[in-house]
Amino acid sequence: MSLTLRTAASCQFDIISLGEIMLRLDPGDGRVRTTRQFTAWEGGGEYNVARGLRRCFGKRAAVVTAFAENDVGRLIEDFILQGGVDTRFVQWKPFDGIGRTIRNGLNFTERGFGIRGAKGTPDRGITAASQMKPGDVDWDDVFGKHGARWFHTGGIFAALSETTAELTIEACKKAKEYGTIVAYDLNYRPSLWKSIGGQAKAQEVNREIAKYVDVMIGNEEDFTASLGFEVEGVSEHITGIEVDNFKNMIERAVKDFPNFQVVATTLRDVHSATINDWGAVCWHAGEFHEATHRPKLEIYDRVGGGDSFASGLAYGFMEFNDAKLAVEYGAAHGALAMTTPGDTTMATVDEVKKLVGGGSARVDR
Repeated sequence: MSLTLRTAASCQFDIISLGEIMLRLDPGDGRVRTTRQFTAWEGGGEYNVARGLRRCFGKRAAVVTAFAENDVGRLIEDFILQGGVDTRFVQWKPFDGIGRTIRNGLNFTERGFGIRGAKGTPDRGITAASQMKPGDVDWDDVFGKHGARWFHTGGIFAALSETTAELTIEACKKAKEYGTIVAYDLNYRPSLWKSIGGQAKAQEVNREIAKYVDVMIGNEEDFTASLGFEVEGVSEHITGIEVDNFKNMIERAVKDFPNFQVVATTLRDVHSATINDWGAVCWHAGEFHEATHRPKLEIYDRVGGGDSFASGLAYGFMEFNDAKLAVEYGAAHGALAMTTPGDTTMATVDEVKKLVGGGSARVDR
């Protein structure tokens, strides 16, 4: 059994993502607290998926977001354009000159190394994207006139404010009206929910959004914190990967939300910031499919690995409409994305295909 996807010919875009895009400031091998220089990237949980599909897999991608009209916003736009993602749905909001009422988000992110984990310090209060609300976007134009085969959004954007959660629901409903697959990555971030109700609020919001989702994506912490499904046998520190326990959790999720057509979860056991066990499992049409398990995977920058899994998964369904291949492409793409710096993928589709096919890290020349 396959997903019912709109044809490529009937849509202007293969994927449209809704989310906030921030300027990532990366201290490289150092620490934010002591660095004297940063490398600048763009990044955002929802956007990274669209960019991955465009840059790695050659699919047509667009993003719906908002920026304050200033040079920082235009810098982020320049990164987006370099990634080949269409910006026609970006909204520009007047900047007040100092950022009292509106601004663009910054994300100071360390990669981590060994026993020192990756660490992010977001600076995203009162951003233009967080102030987006129902009615701001003409979804009939987005999904009707232009059209998309796949719509992706997630729990980071939904956590920014009450209005972004409402906008997420509005977008999901409208996407479904036009026959677009709705994909949602739970992407639980404790820092976003900390001051607005914690896990209880996260579950209230995400369980409402989940009613309109076709493809639900997340990791073990996401399903526990955002939807309230416990994974048996996983410690409070999220260690140990027992695939059968995740399958049991997924079966409970599908029972609660029969609208889910696909449920996919990444499996990560963290030995250190630079050594992770990595895998994934996908449920579709009553069957489970496990990706190739990659023990002791060496990590350069883990940020964006889950987003790259989501884009590879989407590619697998778009290109082959096969759940087994989709989870393999997702896991392989996520693994490759974590070997390079930045939120967004630097992998090529040929590299992903090679890894899916069992290729090694031998020199290619």
